[in-house]
Amino acid sequence: MTLGLYVHVPFCETKCPYCDFNTYAAIESLMPGYVDAVANEITEWGAWLERPTLSSLFFGGGTPSYLPTRDIAKLMRAVHAAYDLPTDAEATLEANPGDCSRERLQAIRRSGVNRLSIGVQSFDDNELRLLGRRHSVDQAIAAVRAARVAGFDNLSVDLMFGLPYQFAASWAHSLEEAIALDPEHISAYALTLEGGTPMEADVTGGRLPEADPDIAAEMYHMTCETLAAAGYQQYEISNWSKPGLESTHNLTYWRNEAWLAVGPGAHGYIARGPGALSALPEHGVRFADMKPPRAYIQRAAAWRATGPLNADTLSIAAAVDTIELTTRAMAMGETMMMGLRLNPGVSDASFRQRFGVGIVDAFPGAASDCLDDGLLEWAGDRLRLTDFGRPLGNEAFGRFIAEALD
Repeated sequence: MTLGLYVHVPFCETKCPYCDFNTYAAIESLMPGYVDAVANEITEWGAWLERPTLSSLFFGGGTPSYLPTRDIAKLMRAVHAAYDLPTDAEATLEANPGDCSRERLQAIRRSGVNRLSIGVQSFDDNELRLLGRRHSVDQAIAAVRAARVAGFDNLSVDLMFGLPYQFAASWAHSLEEAIALDPEHISAYALTLEGGTPMEADVTGGRLPEADPDIAAEMYHMTCETLAAAGYQQYEISNWSKPGLESTHNLTYWRNEAWLAVGPGAHGYIARGPGALSALPEHGVRFADMKPPRAYIQRAAAWRATGPLNADTLSIAAAVDTIELTTRAMAMGETMMMGLRLNPGVSDASFRQRFGVGIVDAFPGAASDCLDDGLLEWAGDRLRLTDFGRPLGNEAFGRFIAEALD
């Protein structure tokens, strides 16, 4: 049994105005209780699943680098005690540049974390202020350099485009600065205005301009060309890496494979498999822990895994708040929605092996329409987005999900 493990860290020193994740500022007093609770949830899941092997580990948030380094080390010890985490497995921690002193990063590296995802977002100080980031361009550059000194040889830099007031020249500068730092991986995401966030309210209220979609499309095209010229291979709509250094953990999501999730508001997905997974539904169960940190701490700290793992015992486990049994149709739709994000697309043979039917037989309408509209193409036995269709991927994904729900 092999699966990924996601650990959600809900703490931030400040919350960015565009963020709608389950994160909180000014609750540092909950950190000790949170660490004990999530360490217990990690431990109990490991026992329930009979010490599974982890393909990857990912500390996300929130701002995992905001945790005291002794707490990161404690959580890493809990993982190693309860799971088989191979020495070459990817163990990622998201980091804010403002937290990345050499001493802190050295402690994080000693704990067993071997990959950092550094949330730079922009190499323009005005854009960083607009985004509510608590670091400067100089701090971002220093963070990458400090990570190298601390012994990290696998770094990812996150960038954002399509911002209010952002022009193509500014985005070109951010790309050039990122490339100059020579990270192994670069993520470039278009800003999405999520409902209920302060930035969305500012745009809706006319206090900030809405980003020009044509300029954002130009920026995306520029990203593809610039990173390719610098030797980065695009493997997913928003992600580029040096050869062989794709994010193992995120590939688990995009291939619709299994992962555990612990921490407030964390979402996981597990399906029927050997051993402890044998009583789960064939096409899997999606589950989420409760969001409020205080309630999570109370529930997760007291949990003891008992009985065989199945949908019923999962529904009352630890801090689990919701579960959803995945139907065959939804599993097929989600496999297409996530797999089409990848540049190679979805293999018809693999799809047929998993579901007993080919892609076109399962989705005659969506497949035909997307092919006719130039969004998708066949490359051997793989159905994939075209260059034209990649920035319009949501249109293709929506058609497959709609047909799955029909």
